[in-house]
This record gives sequence, C-alpha cells and structure tokens, in this order.
Amino acid sequence: MRTDEQVLAYGGGWLDRAGALRADAERMAALRADARATVLPLWRDRCLVTADDVPVRLAGDAARPVLAAANETVFLGLDAGVAVFAADLSGQAEADAVALAGAASTVDVRRLAGRLDPAEAATQAYARGLLHWHRQQHWCGSCGALTTARDSGHVRECSGAGCGRLLFPRIEPAIIVLVVAPGAPDRCLLARHAGAAEDAYSTLAGFVEVGESLEDAVRREMAEEAGVTVTELSYQGSQAWPFPAGLMVGFRATAASDEVRVDGVELLEARWFTRDELRARVAAGRPLGRIDSIDHHLLGRWLSAS
Repeated sequence: MRTDEQVLAYGGGWLDRAGALRADAERMAALRADARATVLPLWRDRCLVTADDVPVRLAGDAARPVLAAANETVFLGLDAGVAVFAADLSGQAEADAVALAGAASTVDVRRLAGRLDPAEAATQAYARGLLHWHRQQHWCGSCGALTTARDSGHVRECSGAGCGRLLFPRIEPAIIVLVVAPGAPDRCLLARHAGAAEDAYSTLAGFVEVGESLEDAVRREMAEEAGVTVTELSYQGSQAWPFPAGLMVGFRATAASDEVRVDGVELLEARWFTRDELRARVAAGRPLGRIDSIDHHLLGRWLSAS
C-alpha cells in the first residue's frame, strides 16, 4: 500500500488472505486445530459483541462449541501467522448464538463505525460478506441441485450429476460520483433520494450494468437520474462495501451545464451546493454522508480543496 493512499472504512488489506492455502485440506486442518486460531462468530449478518460493543474473538476451548454449532466456517486468512476463521451461527436462535459465543448481543458492524480500529472493521465486514454469500448460494442456479462449500469457504460446488458448476463469491460494482459545476462559483451536486428525509442530500450513485465500463456507468447514471451530462471524469478511490456484496468506486466529474432534471423515481430532488453552504450544513449538525462511507470521503476532499 502506498503511503499516500487514503484507506477507507472496511478496507486496507491488513489480513493475509493466504489464497494458496485454501485448497490444502491438510494444512487447513492443522491451522484450525491450532489452539491459537481465532474464530469470529456471526449471526445473520451481525457480529457478536461484548457489553462494551467489542466484537467477540474466540480461541481454544472457547471456540469449540461455536465451531460445532456453525452452519458454515470459512477461512479468512492469517494474522501474524495465526489463522482467522468466521463461523456462521445463523441456524441458532439469536439468544442461543449469543450464549454460545459468550457475547452480550449482536450488532451490525456499521453501527460500530468509527469505534473499531480499521483492521478489525475490515475483518468483520469481510466475514459478514463471505458468510452472507454462503447463505444465498445453497442451490445451483443452473440445475437446482444443492451446493457444498470447498476451498475453505471460498468456492461452492454444485452436487448435481453432470453439472459440477463452481460458484464464487459475487461482487456487485457500483459507481459513486461527486459532480461539480462547470463554472464559478465552485459548487457540487447533491440529491435527495427516494425514501430519504426531507433535508437529506447525498452524492449520486448507481450499479454498473453488464457490458459497461466504470466510466460508461458514471455517464449513464448521471444522465438517467439527474439529467446531467458529465465530462472530465477522474478516479477518486474505491471502498469495499460488503453489505451484502458491494464495491463502491468513487469518481469526480464535471457537469457540461448547470441544468438538472431528476427522474422522479430514484431521485426526488437535486441541487447545487457551494462549499460555504455545505460547511453551514455541517455546523448545523447535518453530516456529509455516513462517516464510514466513501461519499463522506468525496465530499470532505472537495471541501478541503479551498
């Protein structure tokens, strides 16, 4: 990682994912039997936490009942040479999962944003995304037969005769864009999305479609949702968003004109904001997006430019 690279929430790559070990059954068995091996218990996309909202990490004897009860156990990687696994307790009642893990409650990892150190947040989100995928892939989409996990939880294989299709964790790429005005004064375009509160504005985003480049998706989404033609696209960064399977790719783009025409479906309203207007909103207690989201980063970078 470059020293000038800004790492966003749920990213950073601190954990050695050790992909070459996943298919080595003998080595994985030894890693799992190691008393130092760490197990992260999750329940239906929620991490199990102590009374202080610290995610539970188990090892040795404390981990055995969780591993025995887990619907799936997946290998996440190595932390300083020690194996880290995630165990899915979704088949248990919530109270039973909490008791098995010696936890106090279950929470969405996003609720802990800003309180977990970056490595812990990234690992918990990774575990959440991978276990969610397993729960959605019990059946083969080609023949309808059951699938089974292999390669330490990073592949599922169809059990159907004559099929044997391999299924891999799916990533859903999406673009998120800070559109700036073509002339003075400096302004950025924010929109109120369907279902959002009356005064809640955020950057524009959308999923990448089949056969599109990221840049094509930016141009299409801005035109479809806000009636804006954009030019001068520049990449700003990316963020893992495994809620359940997103990858957010951030751009800045310049609008060809000030004209805005929302679609009335995805967006209910869009308007231009100056830096002073955004700063006033922040001072009044209106945050620049979620603190753990890339839109917060895009807006913060634009505000700090002047």
